[in-house]
Amino acid sequence: MQITRQTEYAVRTLLELSTLPSDQLLPTRVISERQDVPEVFLKKTVQILARAGLVITQRGTQGGVRLARPAHEITLLDVVTAVEGPLALNVCLAEGYNCPNQPHCQVRKILARAQNALVKELSRETLADIAGEEAEPVSDL
Repeated sequence: MQITRQTEYAVRTLLELSTLPSDQLLPTRVISERQDVPEVFLKKTVQILARAGLVITQRGTQGGVRLARPAHEITLLDVVTAVEGPLALNVCLAEGYNCPNQPHCQVRKILARAQNALVKELSRETLADIAGEEAEPVSDL
């Protein structure tokens, strides 16, 4: 599983918005420039975030985007699933999938544990947590 660039842009956009007063709108043009994201692509991403209830948009000369909820209420899981859809490391873990091997499949059990750990970690981190952390070097796994 690899998270798409659109999810990365969504996270960066929401982090940018999390630094603003809750009632302040930020034009997509400004976000695009600050985050070095193509504006056309950013607008599509913002539409997805708006449909998911993570941002509120307002059109017009005084328009822009703002968070729909406080940053401490928006988790990384909210963002990832808004853009990517429900997380499933394998088709057998997708909601509604009925595999005949499910009761005795050891691989599924391992993947389910891994998926649960991922969901738990993404649920634990909020935009406020991420925005408040000092930049630390990231090591490759």
